Amino acid sequence: MTKDIKTIDQLDLKNKRVFIRVDFNVPIKEGRVSDATRIEAALPTIRFALEQGAKVVLASHLGRPKGKQNPAFSLAPVSTTLTDLLKVPVKMAPDCVGPDVEATVNGMQPGEVLLLENLRFHAGEEKNDPEFAQALARLADVYVNDAFGTAHRAHASTAGMASLVAERAAGFLLKRECDYLGKVFTNPDRPFVALLGGAKVSDKIQVIQSLIEKVNVLLIGGAMAYTFLRAQGQETGNSLVEEDQISLAAELLRTAADRKIPIFLPTDHAVADKAEEGSTATTVSGEIPEGKTGLDIGPETITTFAEEIAKARTVFWNGPMGMFEVKPFDAGTMAMARALAENKAVTVVGGGDSVAAVKRSGVADAITHISTGGGASLEFLEGKTLPGLAALEKT
Repeated sequence: MTKDIKTIDQLDLKNKRVFIRVDFNVPIKEGRVSDATRIEAALPTIRFALEQGAKVVLASHLGRPKGKQNPAFSLAPVSTTLTDLLKVPVKMAPDCVGPDVEATVNGMQPGEVLLLENLRFHAGEEKNDPEFAQALARLADVYVNDAFGTAHRAHASTAGMASLVAERAAGFLLKRECDYLGKVFTNPDRPFVALLGGAKVSDKIQVIQSLIEKVNVLLIGGAMAYTFLRAQGQETGNSLVEEDQISLAAELLRTAADRKIPIFLPTDHAVADKAEEGSTATTVSGEIPEGKTGLDIGPETITTFAEEIAKARTVFWNGPMGMFEVKPFDAGTMAMARALAENKAVTVVGGGDSVAAVKRSGVADAITHISTGGGASLEFLEGKTLPGLAALEKT
């Protein structure tokens, strides 16, 4: 966390309207929250504000309602879950701005909690519209951002309104994210190993370039590995390859070689005729035959990657090793989750699919830090300025 950003415990919150931007963009199934992880992550900040005698106003987006009221994206189910978790009644506002909402907020008593309706029911949120930002700011004496997952977005609630409120600070979750990712980015314990997966090289170009300058070893799996293998002249069958990224992959390999940073790519693969459930997996070493699709790293690669992770004192992981949603193509991803869990090093997992995989593996409690922000964590590691953080800095 930068020295120019205060945290919530450095402010006087008593009797104040404390507007907390949280990330309650959670899955809703049949009118109920099906995974409360993001809600639970915000509880320490909310509880602290309540203990200090604040009037807590919570704001979040949910899904992509495209700037219009849509009951399917209402945060009402979240208020029910949050009431259960906080053991405090959480009132649900009918909107997030407007005279009625302002009157409700101004009538709040210390220790009360109000959840505003979905910010993205208004187009002004994503457009960072000044008038919408001012309408939100009228609800606050203190602004707190605890939504790391949206910190890379310059929206009204994450950037526009902050400068319009007298006092602003980071919540505990945002601080924790910045502290762990900041250590990985600026001062990792070494050896530092990065494990990257996922489908596309194009999504990870800048983070790969950044990591090549910082890591001791880079492990690449997932579908993106096939673009790198093609850059080495290997046949990859019907595996997903970004043809327009092959030359860039070759350049990244050359850059790593020049810096004497070893990049490990899969040496064997779990392949099938089709990328679908029920497909029979076979293991092939080396090149992938025509007509076959690589869908996971093979046992030899699992062993190699796990050995490198075991040597590390810092590990950053983003992206699954294969089509982990479908068995048996989850073996590589699950093995990597266990390898991180068994290491006593600082282990940081960032990115939605990686987080989902770690949770499914049952070893989440053994990981040092699981980031709540996929895109935000990558942009942080790329060295980009996140608008949500910049908005909190002293002026």
